[in-house]
Amino acid sequence: MKAFRKNVAIAVDGGGIRGVIPVRALAILEDKLGKSSHDIFRLTAGTSTGSIIAAGIACGLSATKMAELYRNLGDVIFRRNLRTALWIFFNHRYPSGLLGSALHEAFGDKVMGDLWKEKPPTDLILTSYDIVENSTRFIKSWKPQYQKWPVYKAVLASAAAPTYFKSVDARYVDGGVGSYNNPCYLAAYEIVYCLKWKPEETTLISLGTGRGPVYLKPGAVDRFLPLQWVGRLVSAFGYSADDEQVRLVSTFFKKLDFRRYQVDLQTPIDLDNAARIPELMKYGDKLGQMLLQDRLDPAMRIVPKPPRPPR
Repeated sequence: MKAFRKNVAIAVDGGGIRGVIPVRALAILEDKLGKSSHDIFRLTAGTSTGSIIAAGIACGLSATKMAELYRNLGDVIFRRNLRTALWIFFNHRYPSGLLGSALHEAFGDKVMGDLWKEKPPTDLILTSYDIVENSTRFIKSWKPQYQKWPVYKAVLASAAAPTYFKSVDARYVDGGVGSYNNPCYLAAYEIVYCLKWKPEETTLISLGTGRGPVYLKPGAVDRFLPLQWVGRLVSAFGYSADDEQVRLVSTFFKKLDFRRYQVDLQTPIDLDNAARIPELMKYGDKLGQMLLQDRLDPAMRIVPKPPRPPR
């Protein structure tokens, strides 16, 4: 792994329980460098489960501690019951109180502004979608309107996946509803236009939570029922949007030391399937080795070709 530059930032995708993958990879990185993620990254950006990780880094939690949180709380927060079996008839499947209590315990009473006042300050960026105003909200530790927000509330606002958890303040839902399930472009913009870091002095690490299988046998699509279409289209939008953010950073921030890491899943893993945490840990080991060996996501090899001149 080549050395990081003077300034180092990280952006972590959404993906529910699949957040185990990037935290395991970060634990491997911490062990390799002999320092905590908090000491490595001064800008942390995240969406949904990525917001838990980004906030954890900003609040000084080690990746090993965060991995323990996922393992210990996965079965508790995503506990199956009659409500989850009949979820289509309810507003949400899981009580938000359990997740909110776990986040409050992890982050304490810190407010977003506390992170910006520390020395050195941490720029924490979390995405949430305002369903009332139909727009993405960028919750930042330096923005006056969010500085008094408790960190755990900001994370909950980013992680409140529709149909899974209740909205926050009756308006904020999972940031992945918009275009920023992968917040790497948001982080790159923050680096250049808000923090005014020099791109040539900055490394941006982008961690995915696993790309699901995308291939079908010929003819399978013609046998889809409506609900099968819904799942396939949501996945297609999500993975396409994730890769598009990578392409935007690669295209418009060429001087950045931008490194995107992602693993391909052999089978789909739902964002609430805590029973597969042991398998996710193995994917995390793979992502960690990709980090140490600088084996980048193939999505970074997408390079726009110039148009052919007219004959």
